[in-house]
Amino acid sequence: MHPSLRPPRQVKIGDAAAFAGSTPRAIRHYHEIGLLPEPERGADDRRRYGYEDMIRLLWIRKMADAGIALDDIRDAFTTGAASAGARSGQEDSGDGIAGILERLEESLAEQEAELRRQRTAVQRMRTEGSRMGLLSDFVTERLKNLPEGSLRQADLDTLLVTERIFGPLGAAVQATRFVALATHPDLRKESDRVDAAEEALDDSVAVDDPRVAQVAAERHAFESALQTVIEESGLDKDDDALFDAWDTLHPATANHGEDGADLGSGRREMSVLEAVGKMPYDFSPARLRCIELSVELFSQGPV
Repeated sequence: MHPSLRPPRQVKIGDAAAFAGSTPRAIRHYHEIGLLPEPERGADDRRRYGYEDMIRLLWIRKMADAGIALDDIRDAFTTGAASAGARSGQEDSGDGIAGILERLEESLAEQEAELRRQRTAVQRMRTEGSRMGLLSDFVTERLKNLPEGSLRQADLDTLLVTERIFGPLGAAVQATRFVALATHPDLRKESDRVDAAEEALDDSVAVDDPRVAQVAAERHAFESALQTVIEESGLDKDDDALFDAWDTLHPATANHGEDGADLGSGRREMSVLEAVGKMPYDFSPARLRCIELSVELFSQGPV
């Protein structure tokens, strides 16, 4: 063999890293975590790497490129070595690596499913609109065919919060309110007026100010008028259909709606009470008192 083509018996760390497509720093890390046995140093106190070291480096590089964590690669080599020893010196069968690869394939399948879910969500937001698309299909179906621009950003934000607390069914039922407002301009105008009156009850207003009781009465009158419109337009019958549709789609959760904060999502992260307590609202004491008075008026019956 020509002298220039004669391979060295051992190479330095820089040459080993270059051949394996790695870096000296990475190889030193492999030594530190026990992934690659550290070779003996030469007379110049530098590491020297032989054929078996290079094979191990190539294995590490290929497996790392496939997404296998370094700790898992180390465990696979350890398992393989122990297995080979138990078979009286037979070569490593790769059982440890095979197990790692099986788990990696399962993990990649889960990642692919998650990517498909994310892509579907993004496509839906582009189709429905960025805010409408944040709501579940069960809710947006209730809002279709409304006049262009009749739904406001605040309406969709409210539904987003409601869906987080009470689930899609709760938000779909609440959507009835916004359907009525979107299709009855005079009702929307009155809603805006009462909302503005409530917002005016800021920290400068005392809780016993006569305006607090007055606005509470106005809120009660408006909500009663809204409910009358909902009943006269037949929207309340649509609500009944929503419950039937939900029970059909989610029979397992049909009877536990008030308990689950994330109804229909397959998770139960917190109760409704907990969720309500974690959603901040910057209401003044006067406005909170107004809400209390409104609830008391509703408990007394219709206007």
